[in-house]
Order: sequence, then structure tokens, then C-alpha cells
Amino acid sequence: MQHRSSRGRRAPQWACVMTLLGLFAMSAKAEQSLPAMPQTAEDTPFASEREAVIWRQDELKDLERLLRQLRFDLVNNQDARGAAPRLAELQEKATQAHFLPAFIAGTDGRGSDAKPDIWEEWEDFAAGFTDLEEKVSVLVEAAEREDYRAATRAFSDVGLSCRSCHRAYRYD
Repeated sequence: MQHRSSRGRRAPQWACVMTLLGLFAMSAKAEQSLPAMPQTAEDTPFASEREAVIWRQDELKDLERLLRQLRFDLVNNQDARGAAPRLAELQEKATQAHFLPAFIAGTDGRGSDAKPDIWEEWEDFAAGFTDLEEKVSVLVEAAEREDYRAATRAFSDVGLSCRSCHRAYRYD
């Protein structure tokens, strides 16, 4: 009888321990999913910090051009099939994995439009790309369904995601 009562008292404690361990595991998993901030060019595929800055500026301009083309395809022409290759390119490029390696710590200042806040608020900055990826997925899904009303809303959300990050982390 004594064995049962001590078990009964431990059960709630065991449940608390398991819950805490589960929360810790989820927290560690979330931290692992955040790409590490590159500290030097050696941590990246770039030969130099300057190369990384030029690359990211060019890639972001290309992304902007791609979005203008997609607006024409999806909103103006309502041509999801014609937009499919550009949507695939957008989904490939508008990601953390594509852009974050080019944001090497301290690559703000002369020749860069980046604010130092990027590296001071790395988690929030990286989360902006997660938000962008989610918005792009919604856009792609709407286009695949040829739901142009939803695609127009999703396209607007993609633009808002870009602008919110630019306001916070880029000099104009």
C-alpha cells in the first residue's frame, strides 16, 4: 500500500519533469533551426566580406525584379501557368538559407545599405526571412489553385514582409 501512495505522489512530479524536458527539447530545436550568424567570410561561400555585400545587394535587386514580373503575371494577366517558373525561382531564393550567409557580422557601413541592427537583432532579422518564406508559400499555393484573388492578397503580404524588414534593417 505504501508503494502505491509514493507512486501516486511521484506521478505529478514525473509529469512536470517530462513536460519541462519536452519544453527544453522544443526550445533547443528552435535554437538549432536558426542559422548561425557568419562571423567571417571563411564561414561562408564568399571569398570576402565585400563580395558578400555585393552579392546580397544584387540578389535582393533580382528578387525585387522577380516580384515585379510576378505581379504582372499573377495580378495583371492572371496567368499562373506562365508564372510557374518565376514562382519556383522565388520559392528557391526568398529563404534564410539563400540570403543569411551573405550577412557576415559587421558588413554594414560604407558600401552597404545594411543597418548594424541586423547583427544586434540577429534572431529577429532571421525570423523575417522565415516570415517571407511562409508568405511566398501562400502565394505559390494560391497561384497553383489559380485563385487570383487569394494570389493578389498573398502577393501584397509578400510585399509587406519585404518592406517591414527593409524599414527595420536597411538604410534607404
